Amino acid sequence: MIRRRDLMRAGGGLAFAGLAAPAIAQPATTRTLRVIPQSNLTSIDPIWTTAVVTRNHAYLVYDQLVAVNRAFEPKPQMAEGWTVEDDGRTWTFTLRAGLRFHDGEPVRARDCVASIRRWWARDSLGQTVASLTDELSAPTDATIRFRLKRAFPLLALALGKPSPMPLFIMPERVASTDPFKQITDATGSGPFRFLREEWNPGSSAAWAKFDGYVPRSEPVDGISGGKIAGVDRIVWTVIPDSATAAAAMMSGEQDYWEYPLHDLVPLLKSSRDVVVGQRLSQGIYAGARINHLQPPFNNVKVRQALLMAIDQRDHLRAVVGDEGEGTAWGACESVYTCGTTYATDAGNALLRTHSVEKAAAALKASGYNGERTVLLAPSDYPQINALSLVTADLMRRMGFNLDLASVDWGTLVQRRASKEPVEKGGWSVFHSTWSGTDVQNPGIQQQTRANRDGAWFGWPDDPELERMRNEWLVAADPAEQKRIATAIQVRSFETVPFVPLGYYQQPSAWRKNVTGTFPCQVTSFWNIGKSA
Repeated sequence: MIRRRDLMRAGGGLAFAGLAAPAIAQPATTRTLRVIPQSNLTSIDPIWTTAVVTRNHAYLVYDQLVAVNRAFEPKPQMAEGWTVEDDGRTWTFTLRAGLRFHDGEPVRARDCVASIRRWWARDSLGQTVASLTDELSAPTDATIRFRLKRAFPLLALALGKPSPMPLFIMPERVASTDPFKQITDATGSGPFRFLREEWNPGSSAAWAKFDGYVPRSEPVDGISGGKIAGVDRIVWTVIPDSATAAAAMMSGEQDYWEYPLHDLVPLLKSSRDVVVGQRLSQGIYAGARINHLQPPFNNVKVRQALLMAIDQRDHLRAVVGDEGEGTAWGACESVYTCGTTYATDAGNALLRTHSVEKAAAALKASGYNGERTVLLAPSDYPQINALSLVTADLMRRMGFNLDLASVDWGTLVQRRASKEPVEKGGWSVFHSTWSGTDVQNPGIQQQTRANRDGAWFGWPDDPELERMRNEWLVAADPAEQKRIATAIQVRSFETVPFVPLGYYQQPSAWRKNVTGTFPCQVTSFWNIGKSA
């Protein structure tokens, strides 16, 4: 069995080798927030990829028509408000005055319509909105109108969900880009402008305050409310070695570390100049994504065999360590966020097997014939790399013919889009993480979507799962919604669109002179400033 000390050794002895000297110096200034991001920014298109680092970039440069508060209630953001008429079938959103893009052009309703159309081609909940819409139009420059086939009370929440793949408003000329091709122009209307000329994928990225942004008057509440740029510039610097990153934080070379390695948290806490805090409000949920298109995982029996080998605690200890079970981390053998309305143990018997021996026997009985499998592991993303190495160890012990492909996160994000067989650069398994907000109900849980080409990477195809999800979306009675959600979980553990791996709390660290941090569903940088 792989143990945490082996993972740390494989990662360059991050916790044991002593702190390296900071590698990259930048001039200290109270007007620049210097950030160590969770990973490398390789794509600036939040519709082309669900990578969290891209989503975080998008929250700097774009705004949303609707945004959710901490209670997950949709509130007007770019919209001044909206009306619902015709027994819930006609929704009209009115833009607030003064909205401008970074190029100086006003935000018009047609920009919103084009952005919605691009978004709903890719997003799982957006696809539902598209299927229920008879007409989407911009009757005036300030109004967006949905004429629905039937009432859909979740429309405002769909337009304002924080993740995965939120609806961000782009200029029409950018939003007209094929949703399956990446945009190259990051013009938005948010509180910061992307400085493309300073973007060096693999190294750094920068944003500048947008002086033309007019924040809402309400106080910040989750992702809703007034977004105020508290600094003139934000600079992300990628520091792959965690010991070097910790040294940069403690010396004052960097101001904010999004995802510090858990082993280094005690060291950071020992510094009088560093604060360690929990900003993400619902924890991080981990999972393994399986390629349903290619052998051997196009065989449901092979997928079920892998499920039997998993003991989530092994994966979580590899990320967080042995201490803190139930607080810093915990098993969650459900497809939904534990502790919320829909979390249940129904149907999870295979995931509770916790036996490599039984899993190996099931793999042999499945007809697996030694086909080559490829597991993508991001060497520069310690948390996901740790998850990957534990799964790789389990698969080899089960009897899989496994190649462990160690790549950087940016390469993984690009490669996971390939539907080719492994001999042509494809993949079999990769790991990712989501906030608890992302997986709390069937409407936004991407992992249980099973509409093949419209599904997330892995492309499961299960009409019954899709039928039940659509049934949940229009159910009005809470008891009926819960019944359907439970049935979706039972079906998911039969067909295995993905493997849940539990949750852990991911702290962030910032210098004591960083002000204005607040709890949020996503890593946000508006309203944050620096004192001298």
